[in-house]
Amino acid sequence: MEKTVEAAAGGESAAAYGRVWDMLVQARAGYLAGVSPYYDELFDEVAQRARRSGSLGKGDIAALTVWKRLTAQAPWAAELMGLPEAEVRAVTGRAVAAVRDTGVPRGEAARAGRRVLLELPGFRTGDALASAVLTAAAPGRMAVYDRRVQGALDAVGLTLTAAPGRYGRYLGLLDDLLRHGGARAEGWTARDVDTALYWAGGASAQQP
Repeated sequence: MEKTVEAAAGGESAAAYGRVWDMLVQARAGYLAGVSPYYDELFDEVAQRARRSGSLGKGDIAALTVWKRLTAQAPWAAELMGLPEAEVRAVTGRAVAAVRDTGVPRGEAARAGRRVLLELPGFRTGDALASAVLTAAAPGRMAVYDRRVQGALDAVGLTLTAAPGRYGRYLGLLDDLLRHGGARAEGWTARDVDTALYWAGGASAQQP
């Protein structure tokens, strides 16, 4: 059982949530001030196409690889490009449907979508690219995960291990934060939280 904000606080949940939200609000402001407002244009284009088609193709995955600044030099890229477009879209279509299923909790939907993507090369280990794909599939519901996000979670004492099912647990953790953020969480999406964590994780990585 991984540590929630409440558990991390040893029962002093209100104070713990307050400390985390102090960090999130400050980091989100830093992100908005420090990142170009045009940076997400490519992501938004992919999300719009996914909304219309209900799936993502090889070109969409390639675009998100660039957007996330990941390398496409690994063998998985050639393996993925060697698959028929229809096969890739059949898999991503099922992942899209899973994360858009509002009949289940956010974390459960994330886990289901992540499990589907395991069928494709490039998605069998790690969650950075997979989380980008799933977030493009449901921008208002999902969130991106990467090493900087992990660093921010570690810095505030929230445990998120690399054990199987990490992406689902990550979304469950964000749900927990959004539910207990009070007035400061109003208007925030899971994606807003992930950008704040991303920014905070970069700041903590630069500390001695």
